[in-house]
Amino acid sequence: MSCFVSHTTIDCHDAYDLSEWWKALLGYEDIPGDPNEPGHEECMIRDPESGHQLLFIQVPEAKAVKNRIHLDLRPRAGTRDEENERVRSLGATEVADHRGQYGPGTGWLVFADPEGNEFCVLRSEAEISAPD
Repeated sequence: MSCFVSHTTIDCHDAYDLSEWWKALLGYEDIPGDPNEPGHEECMIRDPESGHQLLFIQVPEAKAVKNRIHLDLRPRAGTRDEENERVRSLGATEVADHRGQYGPGTGWLVFADPEGNEFCVLRSEAEISAPD
């Protein structure tokens, strides 16, 4: 017997605002029949392709230290660096640059969302499988 991940939960100060930010970043949607509204203390969004869900739960305390778990994101189309520009345009803050760490064309960038939660942007599948 085993279990599976039902959804990924992110504690935050404003569940609605942060869920809206991540919807724009990931192309996720509200759960059908359960729209998120300003003031909701729990907001769930879902990837229309894979069904993966993110749940944002409002908590009173602020984020204090580096995340122990974070999301690694891969562009659906385009390149890692094109996606990095889009992520910046949505208001993410760059935390660390690990591009090229393991040779030309490798690595990732670490960003933080508007509430300081870290996530990484990796190379696309096309970049990984392209011949050098």
